[in-house]
Amino acid sequence: MAAHNRILLWLACLVGGLLIFMPFNSGAADSTNVAVIEIRGTIDPGTRSYVDHAFEEAREMGAEAVILELDTPGGFISSAEEIRRSMDDSGLPVYAFVRPNAISAGAYLALAADEIYMVPGSTLGAAEPRYLGLGEVDEKMLSFWEKEMAAMAERQDRDPRIASAMVRRDIAIEGLVEEGVLLTLTAGEALDFGYSEGTVNDQDSLLEAIGLENAQLRLIDHRPADILVRWTTNPVVGTILLMIGLGGLALEVITAGFGAAGIISLTAFALYFGGNIAAGMAEYWVLILFTFGIGLMLVEAIMPGFGVFGIAGLITTIVSIVLAAVSVQTGMVMLLVSIVLAAVFSVFAFRFFASRGALRHIILSEEETADLGYVAPLDQKKLVGKKGEAITSLRPSGAVEIDGKRIDVVSDGGYIAKGEPVIVDRVEGVRVVVRSFKDEQ
Repeated sequence: MAAHNRILLWLACLVGGLLIFMPFNSGAADSTNVAVIEIRGTIDPGTRSYVDHAFEEAREMGAEAVILELDTPGGFISSAEEIRRSMDDSGLPVYAFVRPNAISAGAYLALAADEIYMVPGSTLGAAEPRYLGLGEVDEKMLSFWEKEMAAMAERQDRDPRIASAMVRRDIAIEGLVEEGVLLTLTAGEALDFGYSEGTVNDQDSLLEAIGLENAQLRLIDHRPADILVRWTTNPVVGTILLMIGLGGLALEVITAGFGAAGIISLTAFALYFGGNIAAGMAEYWVLILFTFGIGLMLVEAIMPGFGVFGIAGLITTIVSIVLAAVSVQTGMVMLLVSIVLAAVFSVFAFRFFASRGALRHIILSEEETADLGYVAPLDQKKLVGKKGEAITSLRPSGAVEIDGKRIDVVSDGGYIAKGEPVIVDRVEGVRVVVRSFKDEQ
């Protein structure tokens, strides 16, 4: 009987527990989530990486809608276009919330949303494109961007002339903007001219305006990977990484072995290419191209002269660096600036280490005087015309054996294999120059 009572008690507890959790689970299923995606600062490849992930997470959480909160001065057109594609592909209604500024590429994203809401005192517009560090764009690019802005406006039944006036200074709209001035709309002007659906004070007011006042806001945070991508793809940071990579590579070449300079150089290049690849600006073949170029230059380094391998390696390396950037123009500017900075950095670093004796193994810093036991080298002109045998390969320097003595020599321009007969052609100071004697036998 006691056992029977224990079973009944256990079943009662189980049913009670289920009854307790059933209302909770029902409430969770019925609750409405609205994802909040924040775009702050410059719109760049790191922003695109974050937004791609954010829309994916919004779909996974079953969000009813997405609020795209904008506070940006603009950024890269290519990144803004990729973000717009993510918005279109999400299948979710997207509400742009300008808090407080959506300028340039930010205005483009606002126009791409289903509806626009702005806080009091906010602004929208001024979307004239410019090349990074190269001034104004050409007419082709300007026309393309104007039509992109106008197309975003048209698909939401907004006046496309207003979007065009945000891009071109030569467009005048009576009562809104005069010729020669880029158009930027205030919150009030945007509402009056159909470029916003309302002016709201905060997110709660926005939810009420879109009919989701009972929804739960879910802010989607940046992942560490998004932060790293955004940091490494920034043009300023990218230029610094290239400077460190090129400067470290130069120091590694002029010093023996593989040390700290090589490790720092590899790390800088890994961050530069890794960040751009992760951001979708470059494919893995660009990194392979860069590695191949470095390999060609290393081959050239162990061969006499500067020929095909060196030139091909240099061109390949430059092309890979430029192609990994957000645009060819940006890549060229970054590369040129980084080369200049790397040259200055290498000179100062070389002098710094040399003054502390760190490069003593490759720099002759002491005089070889008679007081220290050094004597002048023997006159070796008597070796001219003598024959011998190469006891090492001459590339072009090496050693030969003449009259049973080992003599350090250089070949007269060509490669001489070990074991080949040689003849001393001339003596220039301490240099003994030989040529192959095989062809004369």
